[in-house]
Amino acid sequence: MKLTLGRTWLFNPYLQLSLFAFISLSCSETGRRAENSTAEQQTVPIAKPVSEVKPASVVIKPEPAPTNVPEATIANAATISARKQVPVLCYHQIRNWTSRDSKSAKDYIMPEETFRAQLKMLADSGYQTILPDQLYAYLATGAPLPPKPVMLTFDDTALDQYAVAAPEMERYGFKGVFFIMTVSLGRPRYMTRAQVKELADAGHVIGSHTWDHQNVKKLKDQDWVTQIDKPTKQLEAITGKPVKYFAYPFGLWNPAAIPELKKRGFTAAFQLSTKRDPEEPLFTIRRTIASGFWSPRILHNSMVERFK
Repeated sequence: MKLTLGRTWLFNPYLQLSLFAFISLSCSETGRRAENSTAEQQTVPIAKPVSEVKPASVVIKPEPAPTNVPEATIANAATISARKQVPVLCYHQIRNWTSRDSKSAKDYIMPEETFRAQLKMLADSGYQTILPDQLYAYLATGAPLPPKPVMLTFDDTALDQYAVAAPEMERYGFKGVFFIMTVSLGRPRYMTRAQVKELADAGHVIGSHTWDHQNVKKLKDQDWVTQIDKPTKQLEAITGKPVKYFAYPFGLWNPAAIPELKKRGFTAAFQLSTKRDPEEPLFTIRRTIASGFWSPRILHNSMVERFK
């Protein structure tokens, strides 16, 4: 059975403008992002529920997430910043390239076989996926991690993250973090609410990525309700679980955004590759975009070099 995905974006003018900005701006480490806005109509197979995917013969099980960390045990910023960084990979679209994809867009479009090869490399190399609670406990208190930890994160709610990435991760017992842009839920080429819940039920973590991918550096007053409060409540209603982690759209942040996130109960936040804030390292955790051009070897070398 196949699901045919149309090309039409059913947005009002405001959302058209927002999505135009979303497609045009960069979600990369240099602040420029290219999206394929003219992709031809695609046919995407409906994935088996991730809970039904049979694992490979060798399964690496993630360590259980710790309970809440008492405030009194949290280390100071200097101690947190001094801890060795954990590789955190950021993926967007998991699909094969088309003739319409520009060279810059291909950095954010991961061909399916390349993604499978990257996951196989991680498993064969002994990496174990961790989830945000584990990373937070390690950074805040020095709690132990597996010998070779890695975090897999996915931005923007693309359907192929559910249809392609999640079943492949399940083969190795890998779990990931899906940062959801709620404006897209149920729209063509994006996940539905039921699929987001299924990911959460399967042990993945659902995080917030704003309502429609707005730069938090520009948010004011009521914008925080629209972009953060309402989407967070919606995701918590969908999953039945608290939403404690946030990924900055485009990887862009400023010091003024951090107290706003703290007031809303977030535990930590993820940017891209710029330097961590020395005063707020838990709200400027670094990630790197896994490029569609990277072989497994290049990915591994990048992980070693960029997270020290």
